[in-house]
Amino acid sequence: MKTSREIMEILEAFDLTGSYRAAAELAGCDHHTVARYVQLRASGQSVVARGHRVRPIDEYLEKVEELVVRSNGKVRADVVHRRIAAMGFGGGERTTRRAVAEAKDRFRAGRRRVFRPWIAEPGLWLQWDWGSGPRIRDRQTQLWCAWLAWSRFRVVIPVWDKTLPTIVSCLDATLRRLGGVPTYALTDNERTVSIDHVATIAVRNPEIVEVGRHYGMTIRTCVPADPQSKGGSEATVRIAKADLVPTEANLVGEFRTFGQLEAACRAFCEHVNDREHRETRRRPVEALAEERTRLHRLPGTAFTVAFGTTRRVCWDGTISVEGVRYSVPHELVDTRVWARFAGDELIVTAIGDDGATEVARHQRSVPGTPSICDEHYPPRDDHHGVRTPRATSPDEAAFLALGPGAAAWLTEAAAAGTRRIRPKMAEAVALAKLHPTSDVDKALGTAAIAGRFAENDLIRILTYQTGHDDGAPSRAGEHHSLQPGTAAWSNFGITATDRAEAGER
Repeated sequence: MKTSREIMEILEAFDLTGSYRAAAELAGCDHHTVARYVQLRASGQSVVARGHRVRPIDEYLEKVEELVVRSNGKVRADVVHRRIAAMGFGGGERTTRRAVAEAKDRFRAGRRRVFRPWIAEPGLWLQWDWGSGPRIRDRQTQLWCAWLAWSRFRVVIPVWDKTLPTIVSCLDATLRRLGGVPTYALTDNERTVSIDHVATIAVRNPEIVEVGRHYGMTIRTCVPADPQSKGGSEATVRIAKADLVPTEANLVGEFRTFGQLEAACRAFCEHVNDREHRETRRRPVEALAEERTRLHRLPGTAFTVAFGTTRRVCWDGTISVEGVRYSVPHELVDTRVWARFAGDELIVTAIGDDGATEVARHQRSVPGTPSICDEHYPPRDDHHGVRTPRATSPDEAAFLALGPGAAAWLTEAAAAGTRRIRPKMAEAVALAKLHPTSDVDKALGTAAIAGRFAENDLIRILTYQTGHDDGAPSRAGEHHSLQPGTAAWSNFGITATDRAEAGER
C-alpha cells in the first residue's frame, strides 16, 4: 500500500509525462499502479482511501457492538475478547482492542452531548465558587473565587469557613470591589444556597434569598455537570489554586499568618486583572470600567443580619459576649461590630469602606477568662511592665541624653531604692564634661548591671574602665566569688620588730 506522499509523486509524474510507463519509471513503480491512481482521481474518488480488508474478527463485530451497547460503552476489551474467544475467535487480543475502540467511538458519536455557547452580556452575570486554600498553622483555609462573566474581572478572598455569614461578607466585599451589583449571581448547589431539590428544581435557602433582595440581585444555581453554566468561576478556582497553594510546581512558600495569605490574594487579583485576557484581548480592569455603567447601584450598608448581634468596642479594644471579654483590633475602638458563634469559635465582623470583613476569631471562653490576642494591640514600649524613662525637666533630659546606660542606671537604681538619685545624676552629668560621654554612659551601664549605686561608685568604675580595655563587671558564680580574700589577715598581730627580723632573715 502506497503512502499518500508516494501517491502524490506518482500523480505528479503522470501529469509531467502524460504516459503511464514514463511516470512509472520516474516514480519507481509498475505502470498498472499509475493507471489505477490516475483512474481513481479521474472518477472523483479519494486516491488515499484504503480499501477494507477482510479480518478474522469481522464475523464477530455484531457481537462486539452488542456488548458495547449493553454496557453503555463501558465494557473492557479483555472482557469482550474472552466472550468472543469462547465463540471460536482465534485472533489476538490486540485485534479485539482495536475493534472495541472503534465500536465505542461509533457509540459515543451518536450520543455526544451538544453544548450551546454562552454569550455573556455586560452587567448581567456574576459567578462564584470555592477552592481549598493553603493550610496555615495546621488549619485549612478556603478561597472565595468570584468572576464577572463579561469583563472577566476576578476576585479571590481567603476565609476560614464556608458558612452563610462568610458568604455574605465575601459577596459584599466582591460587589464593593466591582463598584456595582449585577443582575444575577450564579453558584453551585451547596446547602447554604439550595436546601433541597424537587423534580430537579433547586429549592433556595430563604436566608440567601433575603441577601439577594437586599442587594437587588437574583441568586441562581448552576445545572449539575454543565461546564457552560459555571466554567468561568471553576477556571478562576483552578488558576488561583495554581498560584496561591504551595506545591512543588509553583515553588510558593508556606504562609505563616493569615495576613500573608490575604496580601498574596490581593496581589494575585491585581496581576490577573491587569494582564490581557486570552479570549477578549483586553485587560479585565479596563473592561470592568466599561461594565460598571451597566451594573446596579450598590446599597450603602451591608447585609448584617447574618453577622450576629451588634457590640460596641470598649476603650480597651474588647467586646463583651455572654459575660466574656474578647479582644478586637485597637483601630475599632468606639465603633460597632457584629459577633456570632460558629461551633466553638467566636467570629467578629466589622463593616468598613471595603465591605464586611472578619476582624477577629477566638476560641469560645468562659466568664472570668478573657480571650486577648497580642496582635490586636500596638507594640508596648514597657515590655513586661518595665517603663522607659522619659525626661520631665532639663536636668533629667541632660542625664538621659548621656545614652542607654544612663536610662538603665536610673531604672535599676529606682528599683533598688537608692537614696539621693538626683545628686548622683547631676554628678554623672558633671563627669560627662570632664570625660568622654561614651565612657560615662558605659560606666553607668556597668553600675546598673553590677548594682553599684553608692557614693563615688560611678567615679571608681569610670577610673577603672579608663585604665583597662575590658571593663566588664565581675559576677558571682560557681567558679568566682565577689567576697574579699583573707590574705590580709596573715599579718594580724605582728609588730614592726617582728617584720624587721623577718626581713633580716
